[in-house]
Amino acid sequence: QVQLVESGGGLVQAGGSLRLSCVASGSIFGINAMGWHRQAPGKQRELVATITTGGSTNYADSVKGRFTISRDNAKNTVYLQMNSLKPEDTAVYYCNAYVQNYYSGNYPRYWGQGTQVTVSS
Repeated sequence: QVQLVESGGGLVQAGGSLRLSCVASGSIFGINAMGWHRQAPGKQRELVATITTGGSTNYADSVKGRFTISRDNAKNTVYLQMNSLKPEDTAVYYCNAYVQNYYSGNYPRYWGQGTQVTVSS
């Protein structure tokens, strides 16, 4: 089994910064893309950022220039540095990773349990 555990969420004032971390553990044969999504109250879950094994990144327009995604492949960890936070960034942030199944060779996507980020105005 594979587990993803996020950390680093919390309460911050507008204009502040937070850094989220997500560690993958368990039966890991390989990890492909990793990323972050978020879900605000009453809204659908939306993509925030993704990063490939080689380091190519993709961001939602709403966070470009403010958020930076990175990863440490040796530690099976993905990070999200969030700067210039706005009240509209308030949401539960979920990490996800495509982890290779040893027997099938497929890469099912796994999700963390989420971490709350609250930005006050």
